[in-house]
Amino acid sequence: MLMFKRLIAFVATSVTGLGLGVALAATGQPEPWQLGLQQGVTPVMDNIIWFHNFLMYLIVAITLFVLALLVIVAVKFNARSNPVPSRTTHNTTIEVIWTVVPVLILVTIAVPSFRLLFHQLNIPQADLTVKATGKQWFWSYSYPDSKFEFDSLMLQDKDRKPGQPRLLAVDNEMVVPVNKVVRVLTTGADVIHSFAIPSFGIKIDSIPGRINETWFKAEREGMYYGQCSELCGKDHAFMPIAIHVVSDRDYTAWLEQAKKKYATDDSVRSTAIAAAGAQ
Repeated sequence: MLMFKRLIAFVATSVTGLGLGVALAATGQPEPWQLGLQQGVTPVMDNIIWFHNFLMYLIVAITLFVLALLVIVAVKFNARSNPVPSRTTHNTTIEVIWTVVPVLILVTIAVPSFRLLFHQLNIPQADLTVKATGKQWFWSYSYPDSKFEFDSLMLQDKDRKPGQPRLLAVDNEMVVPVNKVVRVLTTGADVIHSFAIPSFGIKIDSIPGRINETWFKAEREGMYYGQCSELCGKDHAFMPIAIHVVSDRDYTAWLEQAKKKYATDDSVRSTAIAAAGAQ
């Protein structure tokens, strides 16, 4: 009876945890005991999740079919049930089937796979361009159209506010507008890094001396987290990526503040300093 109660408590806890996991996944960050991919907020990630689930069903069906064949062979053709073994050496029909069916399965996998690759690599007309530079061990974000750049470093535990996740929260997030195509140019300043945001379905290497590009279109506002996904040194685990997706109005307001706070153009910087001095 005690074991039965413990089993019920475990199941209830697991269900509650799964429900909580779905809620946390919607915030663009992993959660304890997560099963499956993070919830997608871009068209690319939605396609990745669909393709993942499609392959899972296909793999399960193939596995069950092979298991059934093994069971049939073990039961029907063992020495006790079949003391006189068959001397069949050739069956044209079976050979055609086990050649054609795998080819059809591979074609069924290849078509959506190539479509997904094309969707990832074919960058549409961008509404905004951001350059992400991986450094040991933090990220720098540049908005070339607005001529400013800033660094983004992981927050220490003593600096985190309530609700900010450990090892993922940063002091300065990349800010982008919702429902806009954002082109990300990425490179490395020292060694190879990797710019990855699971909820966006993007992961691309940041290589010194080379510019790689990817894109996303976040369809929901919120804070979305990622990490460097290429081993880049002793603090590799401590250079998170945080992208804040906001409304057009909030993005315009942030952009005006960021131009003054992070100005890199000399004339803009001088204007900002002069205005601050006058105040």
